[in-house]
Amino acid sequence: MSLQGRSAPEIPDALMHAQTPVNLVQPGSFLTLHYRLAGPDGADVVNTFDDKPATLSLGTGQLAPAIEDKLLGLAEGAHETFELAAGAAFGPRNPDMLQRVKLSLLHELGDPDATYGPGDVVQFPTPDGQGSYAGVVREKGSDWLLFDFNHPLAGQPVRFEVKLLGVL
Repeated sequence: MSLQGRSAPEIPDALMHAQTPVNLVQPGSFLTLHYRLAGPDGADVVNTFDDKPATLSLGTGQLAPAIEDKLLGLAEGAHETFELAAGAAFGPRNPDMLQRVKLSLLHELGDPDATYGPGDVVQFPTPDGQGSYAGVVREKGSDWLLFDFNHPLAGQPVRFEVKLLGVL
C-alpha cells in the first residue's frame, strides 16, 4: 500500500509542546545544589558557588529544618534567595548554652599544652564518644573558660541562596 498523496497525521498541539517532567523537592529528596548562607552582616558563613556543589539528603539534619522547609516544592534548576527572620533558621540564643569549663578538664580531654583564648573554637567529644560538638571561647578566667555552645547564627536573621542542580 502506498502512502503517496496522504498527509502526515495530525499531532495534538499539547503533545508538540510537552515538556519533560520536572523533579520537585520533596521530604527525603536527595539534592545536588549550590548554596550560600549569610548572616545579618551579609558575610558568607557557607558558600559553595565558587567550589564543588554540595550533595545532601533532606531530613537527615544536614540543613536546619527551617531551611529545608524553604526547599520543599522547588523545581530542579530553581535559583532562589530566602530571608529568614531572627531565630527562624537556628533558633533563639539560649543563655543555658553558655558554660564554664575548667582548664584542667580541657587538658584532660585534649592537648595538655594547648592554650585557648576568646574566639577559639574547641571540639568536645559527645558522651557516647561517637561524635563531637563545638564551643566558642567567650571569656577566659584564671582556671576556666566560658564557652558558647549556641549555633553561631542562633537568634540572627539569615539569608539563604540556593541553586538546585539535581533532585532525586
